[in-house]
Amino acid sequence: MKFRKSVAVAAAVAALSLTATACGGKEGSAGDKPEGPDSKDTKALSYTVKKDASVDSSVFKAAKKRGKLIIGAKADQPYLGFQDQSTKEYSGFDIEIAKMIAADLGFSPKQIEWKTVDSGARETAVSKGDVDFMIGTYTINDERKKQIDFAGPYYHAGASLLVREDEKDIKGPETVRGKKVCSIVGSTPLQNIKKPKYGAKVTELSKYSECVAQMLNNQVDAVTTDDAILMGYAAQNPKKLKVVGKPFSEEPYGVGLKKGDKALQKAVADAIKAHQENGDYKKAFDATIGKSGSEYKDPPAFTDPK
Repeated sequence: MKFRKSVAVAAAVAALSLTATACGGKEGSAGDKPEGPDSKDTKALSYTVKKDASVDSSVFKAAKKRGKLIIGAKADQPYLGFQDQSTKEYSGFDIEIAKMIAADLGFSPKQIEWKTVDSGARETAVSKGDVDFMIGTYTINDERKKQIDFAGPYYHAGASLLVREDEKDIKGPETVRGKKVCSIVGSTPLQNIKKPKYGAKVTELSKYSECVAQMLNNQVDAVTTDDAILMGYAAQNPKKLKVVGKPFSEEPYGVGLKKGDKALQKAVADAIKAHQENGDYKKAFDATIGKSGSEYKDPPAFTDPK
């Protein structure tokens, strides 16, 4: 009987691992709904594509010449940036923000090439020109601004904790001492939870879907990242996961751009502001992360470029 149980557990772990790292990790899911969030609501969203868009930017000019915009995104964050494993389509709040920007730059959804970029590779992808811009729960901070520029913030999140539904001891960051907490390489929540004052035993992985899979397999006790991301996973797995405690950091999301391209930085910022003002932003929120339980708040004021 022990042998059979061990085989069954091993098979379950293997299945979750394959789900979390499908296609080389470019797609992600962990839990009850491997197909990801329902994207029916976002299919109704559309943005008018400008026909006379012109920006004095080498990145923009190269994109116009190739006839498509290459956008870096996340693929394993339900309701934010998620790639459906069956259709290969991307959906989520960040994806909609990117489509708004693209439309104002003169590119239709069919002229967008999505490229999944892991958190630890984002600055490199932007700096080397592998993507025209990066959007994917991308916290603006001084260290990153040494390598790239940002437009934003367009959304404010905060680090929180995701735990199993039956977890009783973990109620916030002050209760993770000695507990195994997972986050991903290159993220600000990882650096935050590693602080001595929390005393957590930190596991570093490349994707949040991998962290969630390990937690569902009882390999770690909690996952930490931005509350908006965690609420998406909790919404996917309502009988197994829950978000606990109040946010314990500031995570202002911005669009990552090649350093020094002030014209494109302004164009992207103007596009986001325009869609905030015309109501597209609120509609996109309601159709995406609003479905996972995130509460709508007025967009934050943009930071002036330096």
